[in-house]
Amino acid sequence: MVGEFPPLSSQVNNKDTIKDLKRRKLIKVNKLLSYAVSKGANFSTTLKKQATDLTMEMLQSGSWKTEEFKKFNFDSLGINPSGGHLHPLLKVREEFRQVFFETGFEEMPTSNFVESSFWNFDALFVPQQHSARDLQDTFFLKDPEVANSLPDFWERVKNVHENGGYGSIGYRYSWSKEEAKKLVLRTHTTAISSQMLNKLAQSPYRPAKYFSIDRVYRNEAVDATHLAEFHQVEGVIADKNMSLGSLIAFLDMFFKKMGMSNLRFKPTYNPYTEPSMEIFSYHEGLGKWLELGNSGMFRPEMLRSLGLEDGVQVAGFGLSLERPTMFKYDISNIRELLGHKVDLNMIATNPACRLDKKMGREALQKGSA
Repeated sequence: MVGEFPPLSSQVNNKDTIKDLKRRKLIKVNKLLSYAVSKGANFSTTLKKQATDLTMEMLQSGSWKTEEFKKFNFDSLGINPSGGHLHPLLKVREEFRQVFFETGFEEMPTSNFVESSFWNFDALFVPQQHSARDLQDTFFLKDPEVANSLPDFWERVKNVHENGGYGSIGYRYSWSKEEAKKLVLRTHTTAISSQMLNKLAQSPYRPAKYFSIDRVYRNEAVDATHLAEFHQVEGVIADKNMSLGSLIAFLDMFFKKMGMSNLRFKPTYNPYTEPSMEIFSYHEGLGKWLELGNSGMFRPEMLRSLGLEDGVQVAGFGLSLERPTMFKYDISNIRELLGHKVDLNMIATNPACRLDKKMGREALQKGSA
C-alpha cells in the first residue's frame, strides 16, 4: 500500500531517537548557519587604529576628547610577573654591613647626595685651590648654586686654612666663604663623617665607630673600571690613644672577617689624613696584589676645627663596593654591573653573596684567647 509518510524531521523529535538513528547510520546531522550583514553606525571603508593609552600629548592638545580608545580585556590573565631580585651590589653591601655591625659600628645617615663645598672639602682641611675641587673632578650644581648658610664654626675652619694651628702653618691663602658655600654632588661620604664627628663633639666624650655605604659622584671618564657614580664603603673610629698601629691591627682583623688576608700597606697622601696608607691584598686567582682602599689618621687641623677635644684621635678608611662585587661575581666590565647596560637576567640568576669569614672567626678566637 502506497501512502504518504510524515517527514523524517517530525519522527525524530527527541534526542534518543536521533542518537539511535545516528548509531545505525541512517541519518547524518548537518548544521546550517546563516548571517545577515548590514551597515552599522560606525561603518567605514578604512581601518582606524584605536589608541591604547592616554598620553600626555593627548591631555595637552585635548585630542583625548575625540580619540577612539581600545577596550581593555579585564578577563585576560596576562603574563605572570617574576619576583623581584636583589642586585649583586646590594648583596655584597649587606654582607659588608653585617661585618661592620659585628665589629660594633653604627651606620651613618647618608641621604644627602648634595653637600656644600664646606662639608665636602673645607671642613676636611682640603684647600680651596686643590685640583680635586676643579670642574674636572667635581659636579657643581647650577640651580641652586650655593648653600643658604654655613655651620657656626666656619670661622675656625677659615682661620686654620689661612693661618694654621694645632701644629700646622696652614695653607697661607685667602679663604673664601663664597667658595665654601658652593653646592656639589658629594665626591665622598667623608662629607657625612665630618658632620657626624662634629655632632659627636657636641656631647660628652665617648668612643665611637661609624660606617656608611652609599653613592658618590666624580666627574671621571667612564671606562671598564671607572664610573661617574659609584659606591664608597667608609669606616671611622674615634677614640683616645688611637695610633697608626691601632688602625693597622683593626684593618687586619676587619678584612680577615671578609675573607681577605695577607695585607700590605703603602704610604700615600691625603689632604685630611696624616699619616695615610693605601691597602693592598694578594689575590690568589689573579696572582697579583690588588688595591682594596685607602686609610689614615685624620689631621688635628680637621678634628680640632670640628670641636673634638685634645687627645681624641680619629682613624678612617674607605674602599669601593664595586670592585669586590666584580671579583665575587666574575664581572670584568663595571658598566655591566651598574648603569644602563645592566643585564636583568644577570641580576636574577646570580646567587646570594657569602663572604668567606672562616679566617676572620679564627683571628677573633686567637685574639680573645
